[in-house]
Amino acid sequence: MGILSEAETTALLLSLRISLVAVSCALPFAVAVAYVIARYRFPGRSLLDGIVHLPLVLPPVVMGYLLLITLGTRAPLGAWLFETFGIRFVFSWTGAALAAAIVTFPFQVRAIRLAMETIDTGIETAAETLGAGPVDRFFSITLPLALPGLIAGAITAFAASLGEFGAIITFVSNIPGETRTLPLAIYTAIQTPGGESAAARLVVLSIGLALAGLILSELAARRVRRFSAP
Repeated sequence: MGILSEAETTALLLSLRISLVAVSCALPFAVAVAYVIARYRFPGRSLLDGIVHLPLVLPPVVMGYLLLITLGTRAPLGAWLFETFGIRFVFSWTGAALAAAIVTFPFQVRAIRLAMETIDTGIETAAETLGAGPVDRFFSITLPLALPGLIAGAITAFAASLGEFGAIITFVSNIPGETRTLPLAIYTAIQTPGGESAAARLVVLSIGLALAGLILSELAARRVRRFSAP
């Protein structure tokens, strides 16, 4: 018999799957938003920055509720997606991934933005004088130099996604094998008579995963900076 039960293993694997999808799908948008905020000055820039970072200060339950009234099957947008394309986020693991992506989106944007703001714009200007276009400059200069922040933000967001609870349970409920992630499994164990030992195992596992994610984020960023240093 393994350390984890079958249900606990399923919750762990589902958490990893949801976090991977959430971070992967949000990453291109995070890069684009971070670039706009870091490189451009325009009316409403502070408002955009505030909206992007709003999930950090709002209760996760609020984010889950907003998703529910927007993408629920009875909501106008959610009903249209379901009836037109058969897409249903509510009560599904894809909805959990969406909730996790939105809640952890600011982690990626902030790390990438800070990395981009440290880049010497003179390098990009020199490349422009040599005939490099905006797209070429972005992919050959800006993005490679911002890679430490991109990696750190992605790993941090992944670790945070593993621990997301409020938005997921509010939006997609707590369905075994479908939306019951590691935090929801801990909650279920606590609510179950005699589930203290299971809850303790899952708590230790969650702490280990979170700590490993933070350490890996720092090590990866250092390694990339070392190889990209002149």
